[in-house]
Amino acid sequence: MDDDPLAVLARERGRALFGYAYLVSGDARTAEDLVQDALVRTFSRRRAGFTPDDAERYVRRAILTCYLDGVRRSQRWSRVRHLLGSSGDVADPAVAVGAVVDVRSALATLAPQERVAAVLRYCEDLTVPEVAARMELAEGTVKRYLSTATRKLTDLLGPLPALEELPVMQGKARS
Repeated sequence: MDDDPLAVLARERGRALFGYAYLVSGDARTAEDLVQDALVRTFSRRRAGFTPDDAERYVRRAILTCYLDGVRRSQRWSRVRHLLGSSGDVADPAVAVGAVVDVRSALATLAPQERVAAVLRYCEDLTVPEVAARMELAEGTVKRYLSTATRKLTDLLGPLPALEELPVMQGKARS
């Protein structure tokens, strides 16, 4: 008899997990990826006394977490994507190179702490508390650096789109 929780879960509840992921995401390919990512997250570390029921609860929670993390990452990317150039294919590579040079030049105008805070927040996709921990600063200090950096970058590169203008936010309540 196979007592491996992963094998039992995959065999007995795999279709149900896929169904759950599909309901969460609304897309079959995304659902497959979510289940795979959730299984990896859940079973990358062995847990003592881990029953198939426990495993299913962990995997379902991981599916939801993976999906929400992806949505948040997409929203953050949508807010800063314009800084790297147009959203479509660039016919002239010089335009893309120019956009990169513009971003680098704009970042160079920031004070060192502002630049680090902005890169960690917007490029590394860290939360304000994570940025504060990484920089070994108070969260309020990081918020001040981010506010100043965002204002300076907006002055040089143009405004960020409003949340209501982002495709992922249309028709959804903001939290």
